Amino acid sequence: MGLFTQLVTLPLAPVRGVAWVMDRVLEAAEDEYYDPAPIRLQLADLERQLNAGEIDEETFDRVEDQLLDRLDEIRAYQQGVPP
Repeated sequence: MGLFTQLVTLPLAPVRGVAWVMDRVLEAAEDEYYDPAPIRLQLADLERQLNAGEIDEETFDRVEDQLLDRLDEIRAYQQGVPP
């Protein structure tokens, strides 16, 4: 960028800064949302609850299906498949 272009676009610098910060926040949120580790931990805890008799088979099946669907969504996102 030339000096003239920088001077003309100087008033837009705060907007570009805010846009950059928002992009970083969005990236962090997506990284957290699409992290499969917490889902796997929930699946392990769910199995532990079933084995300990804290939940019944029907509850286990229902929640397990939800968690497995979530893992499928994460895999599709990571492979670039549109939702």
